[in-house]
Amino acid sequence: MKTPAAQGHRPADPGEQSLIVAAVRRVRDSLRPDPGDWWAVVFGRIAVYSFAVAAVTGVMLLPFFRPSMATVVYHGSYSKLDGLPMSQAYQSVLATSFDVHGGLLIRQVHHWSADVFVAAICLRLLRAFFRGQFSGRSLPGWLVWVTLLPLGMLTAYTGTLLPDDGLSGGSLSVITGVLLSVPLIGTHLVGWIFGGAPPGHEIIVRDYWVHILVLPALAGGLLLLSFRPSLRWARWARPDPLLPFTCAALVLLGAFAQINPVWLIGPYQPGSISAGSAPDWYMAFLDGALRIMPAWEVSVAGHPLSLGVLIPGLVVAGLFFTFLAAYPRLDRRISGGRPPRGLLPPKPADPANRVAVGVAGITFYGLLWAASANDEIADHLHIDLYTVTWIFRVLVLVGPVLAFLITRVIYHWLADRRRDEELHGWETGRIVMNPQGGFTEIHEPVHRTALPAVDRLETTTVAARQPALHGPDIPAEPMPGADRGSHDGS
Repeated sequence: MKTPAAQGHRPADPGEQSLIVAAVRRVRDSLRPDPGDWWAVVFGRIAVYSFAVAAVTGVMLLPFFRPSMATVVYHGSYSKLDGLPMSQAYQSVLATSFDVHGGLLIRQVHHWSADVFVAAICLRLLRAFFRGQFSGRSLPGWLVWVTLLPLGMLTAYTGTLLPDDGLSGGSLSVITGVLLSVPLIGTHLVGWIFGGAPPGHEIIVRDYWVHILVLPALAGGLLLLSFRPSLRWARWARPDPLLPFTCAALVLLGAFAQINPVWLIGPYQPGSISAGSAPDWYMAFLDGALRIMPAWEVSVAGHPLSLGVLIPGLVVAGLFFTFLAAYPRLDRRISGGRPPRGLLPPKPADPANRVAVGVAGITFYGLLWAASANDEIADHLHIDLYTVTWIFRVLVLVGPVLAFLITRVIYHWLADRRRDEELHGWETGRIVMNPQGGFTEIHEPVHRTALPAVDRLETTTVAARQPALHGPDIPAEPMPGADRGSHDGS
């Protein structure tokens, strides 16, 4: 029998075998789904299924929508707008809502699915942030979902511009002002995007193709990147219960929760916008920032620089998303952790700072989000609008700082309480008397997950110094003269 060498095959090198095994293991680990956080997986799947519902309903709406700003006179089922001039895009939306069977339901499901898609992305990012799942193997997934957030917001927002109603026209006016505030290139950006002086006649057509082709393709590609299939395929396909649940929830929302009633707003007319108007929830924080920002304007080299529009419209959003993407690099400095250096032992990170930063960010976002309704708040509470605006200006600056400090104090208090329970156990309220005549309360051990190595060492040291609960020094029954009612808990 011929050996492998005689047959022309050289024996495998052990070093090459180890490299091959390491490469296979790395590929397997990269494709293996992350089972560490079930809720993060749930929010990710809801985002995927909401995106799929938005894609399906969007395809169903394509034959009925006309992306044209040509002026027509409306003669349709909605008599209150009969004889009113409007764009062909707005007329097709009205026809879809009132003249197509199931058209209004499909429109509302499409809109709700876009909102739920962005909400699911936010919840998944929050879950990963507070659990510290954004470094190491989790870093690529974190960056993918952080990129998906502004992309999903932009995808949904471009859809709200298509009906060419009063709200979408107002949004276009805000976009025009923000773009014009960009130094040096603002005017050129507006002309390139609108195809001339705004609003022009091309923006709806351009927005239409960006909304149905470019942005969904990018979002779908990122969702595929976030998918980590298992190498062990199941013998049969097991349906995910979240798919019918998400679809049913979106259909119920579309059937019973009215959203974006364009017929109540009317067609877009330059220079007019309905009172109490606000964008979708995911863009409200930028709208709130624009409302409460002072009208600052400086002159640079003879050119005006509108800081009152540039800062809330672009700088706030840019810093927000940049901070999210760069936070895995900043976490070590914020949490205070340090790897071992020479003879110095490693310094454990303090999760309180990370949690406090997260709560401060939520507070900042929530205050800007609420500030987008400053006119409604002033109207319902019968307060002067400028008073409400100044209240939000102060809260936006002070609120995140207070939230950070309070969260840090609460986190450390809860951590100290938990560590004390791990070391000493639960207080049972049962008192026993020792032979020396003193009284001691019995503590029951706490059954929880394992402590870190430092805490386990401290627990073992303290437990070794304390006598056993039912050892010879502390009898199981109380001494004569002791109150039996205290021992049995009655």
